[in-house]
Amino acid sequence: MNILFVSPEVFPFAKTGGLADVAGALPEAIARKGHKASAILPYYQLVKKNGFKPAVFKKNISLRINNREELFNLLLLKHNGVDVYFIEKNEYYDREFLYGTPQADYQDNAFRFSFYAKAILASIPYIGKQDVLHCNDWQSGLVPLYIKTHHQNDAMFNKTKILFTIHNMVYQGLFVKDVVPYLDISWDLFTTSGVEFWDKLSFMKSGIVFSDAISTVSKGYSREILTPEFGCGLDGLLRVKEKNLYGIINGVDYSVWNPANDKFIAKKFDENDLSGKIECKKDLAKAFEIKYSAKRPIIAMITRLAEQKGIDLVVNIMKDILKDSDFVILGFGDEKYNNIFQGLAKEYKGKVGVSIKFDNALSHKIEAGADMFLMPSRYEPCGLNQMYSLKYATVPVVRAVGGMDDTIQNFNPATKKGNGFKFKDATNEAFLSAIKEAVAVFKNKRLWNTLLKNCVSCDYSWESSAEQYLKLYKNL
Repeated sequence: MNILFVSPEVFPFAKTGGLADVAGALPEAIARKGHKASAILPYYQLVKKNGFKPAVFKKNISLRINNREELFNLLLLKHNGVDVYFIEKNEYYDREFLYGTPQADYQDNAFRFSFYAKAILASIPYIGKQDVLHCNDWQSGLVPLYIKTHHQNDAMFNKTKILFTIHNMVYQGLFVKDVVPYLDISWDLFTTSGVEFWDKLSFMKSGIVFSDAISTVSKGYSREILTPEFGCGLDGLLRVKEKNLYGIINGVDYSVWNPANDKFIAKKFDENDLSGKIECKKDLAKAFEIKYSAKRPIIAMITRLAEQKGIDLVVNIMKDILKDSDFVILGFGDEKYNNIFQGLAKEYKGKVGVSIKFDNALSHKIEAGADMFLMPSRYEPCGLNQMYSLKYATVPVVRAVGGMDDTIQNFNPATKKGNGFKFKDATNEAFLSAIKEAVAVFKNKRLWNTLLKNCVSCDYSWESSAEQYLKLYKNL
């Protein structure tokens, strides 16, 4: 099969979150199984900053949008068995950030990502006919709409099936309805059964309505989004589409996230010999200017600093956490929380380490050196860090939602079964209780070592998930 992955970000070229990891690793896993896998994304400024220089594949491809002709270049870079294409249109994509500044989204995002969708369809005659277009998140939501409304009689697309994957229901790509005619969308589609959502244009809804099947990134999240609590207003539509809704857990790229070959960590280790983790913990403590202690666990987070991630719960119980543990965090987000954590680092110097930025090398050091990893998210479609943590013998403490509920089983000291700690309610009390359970087991070295062995024995490689996607593609 020929499968084209349509994703607004792909690791290692451009990344803001877990979507990029998935869009980087899944095509490679599909290619390893003998299929033709390609990916396509905008040619952002970040791609250049990351040191990638794709070659020109086709210059001055023409498309029509809003009754005018537009030109763009299609670039190509071959990476790990995958053809990665880039849409070069500097007025839209040559910017410091992918979707907006830290203060606000770019005001022309509707035009940027409608152009992205149109450019993909204009590129396919040069790339080659595709069996499946695998679209990801709202930024790709107009691709199925344009195919079903503008190309329904086009032989290039008449056998192409479209899978639309929802990585996060909250971010739906909502825009004022005034943009509708400028994006070549008929007003006939601006209805409750079409792309209208509370009198706005919804790119996410477009993807759901016009695709042949919808998937989410865990079985748990596929069930959750059918409910008002997690469906973000689209739960009714998703219940109508339920027979074509699938949940497939994301995998982990163990060529990138593996302490046995991780170039960023102080000492390599594997499931047969975890002793290198001690040096990694010392290295982590040094990096964050934490006073190292073998008797005190280092509890870590790598996250966006936002209430969706439960970051307010962490702030609320920080004093209690620090009674028995030290704490480090890497991330950035809401200015309020950026400032709060920088203040905590000053107040608890030597016990709290804070880095307000994205730093790939440091994220590897944290996974390898921390004893526990916190993920108290209010919702988490899949979550990847809990699976990274398992590989690095770093015990996850997670809220029982989405993919975290699917992948983490509560450790039972009596049966010695389980690979982490979970809590149900998004409250200070429930969260702190789970942390205290983890710390109590940490103090019992025999139990802790059993738990670590349980963690590292887990396998969440892409091989199984890729097989599930291939089965879905074939069914389509």
